[in-house]
Amino acid sequence: MTWVNGTLVDSADAAVSVLDHGLTTGDGVFETVKAVDGQAFALTRHLDRLTRSARGLGLPDPDREQVREACVQVLAANPMPLGRLRITYTGGNAPLGSERGDSGATLVAAIGAVNRRPDTTAAAVVRWRRNEHSAVAGLKTTSYAENVVALATAHRAGASEALFANTAGLLCEGTGSNVFVVIGGRLLTPTLASGCLAGITRALVVDWCGAEEVDLPLEALQDAEEIFLTSTLRDVQAVTRVDGRELPGIGPVTAKAMTVFTERSGDDLDP
Repeated sequence: MTWVNGTLVDSADAAVSVLDHGLTTGDGVFETVKAVDGQAFALTRHLDRLTRSARGLGLPDPDREQVREACVQVLAANPMPLGRLRITYTGGNAPLGSERGDSGATLVAAIGAVNRRPDTTAAAVVRWRRNEHSAVAGLKTTSYAENVVALATAHRAGASEALFANTAGLLCEGTGSNVFVVIGGRLLTPTLASGCLAGITRALVVDWCGAEEVDLPLEALQDAEEIFLTSTLRDVQAVTRVDGRELPGIGPVTAKAMTVFTERSGDDLDP
């Protein structure tokens, strides 16, 4: 069952207009929320970011209580042990072109079952750069074509994630993850000024594990003793290969971050 503009409908019948601005121009924002046994993880944090992203695009603030109710209904209608809850909020119906219409926003909440991620993975650096000066830098928008192309490139290299530098040559982020490195025993992650997304899991790891936010050259991936990725569905996932460089298993700092995140993440399960 999927929630579309105030109505819970069978997913096979769920529909939005072909003139929706999110479809025709990518004028929309979204959140992916981890659902564990019918409860949303860190939902309030996700709603905060959804609002920030909407404001960044110039969309009206989403009705938070409506979004929360949509999530509650979808979770109740689709019981599963682990799910990907997707909230999509777009500019709504509009003329074909870049100008917005005045029909009001579109709100969709949907969920799909997922499996727990492996503890380790491989990543590949792609040649394209994140533009930290872009109008949409740091916003979680539905304009994901760049990520689709980069991720397909990483998959061809036998990796599950693609990593970007920004236009200044600094390490930035993955297509759907934040990256952490351990250098000289220090746990480091790129600053938000790099253009990376302010990841929910990223923020929790910074707070709970004492990570430092610093400018990192892309070469840090070659110097790092340990590397891990964070995201809503990865949680903390060790990287054991970047391009042709092999890293030894799950290092001690990564292992501690995994343990701390698992132990403390129950604190952010929203009903």
